[in-house]
Amino acid sequence: MIAEERKDAFGEIANVGYYLALRVGFAFPAEEINHLPPAWVSHYTMQRFMLADPVIKWVYANTGVIRWSEIDLDDPRGVMAEAREYGMRHGAAVCCFDGSADGRRSFGTFARSDRPFSDDEMRKLEMMVYQLHADMTPPSNITDAELEALRMVKAGMRLKQIAHELGVSEGAIKQRLKNAKTKLGAKTGTQAATLASDFGLI
Repeated sequence: MIAEERKDAFGEIANVGYYLALRVGFAFPAEEINHLPPAWVSHYTMQRFMLADPVIKWVYANTGVIRWSEIDLDDPRGVMAEAREYGMRHGAAVCCFDGSADGRRSFGTFARSDRPFSDDEMRKLEMMVYQLHADMTPPSNITDAELEALRMVKAGMRLKQIAHELGVSEGAIKQRLKNAKTKLGAKTGTQAATLASDFGLI
């Protein structure tokens, strides 16, 4: 989950609102934050603008940061003109892709009503999105045995059941879960199992 102070930092730069999709897989992001104006979100959804939106087309074909005004893509449905009617007169888009094996990218779109984003603000937005993407990258050092234990925790099994099923001691299972919690930054085995599931590890 994105900490509130980070959300506030995005909100300070993008005074009308912003949308973030983090570690987008085949269809869905691991986390999504939508702080765009509710009336625009409703209109955008009703009009099914997503497939026609030049910003969305740009983030799926590019990486880096760009002002909306610099996106040189067709907009046959007038998405950008309609966005201006909802107070989003100036915008920026950021997309990052780390070339990881799972092929995930993170992106954000940000809006202001009063003026274009400054170069410094553009750099800050890019840096913050890249940092969130990096923070949500799953650890690569979790062992198969640890993932197996997490899978069983997710299924609702107790330590004694897991140990019996795997033919090892409860102490061994506790150690596997302790290692997994450390690697995932989780406080409990259940939280570790949830995070591993969110990352697509189990």
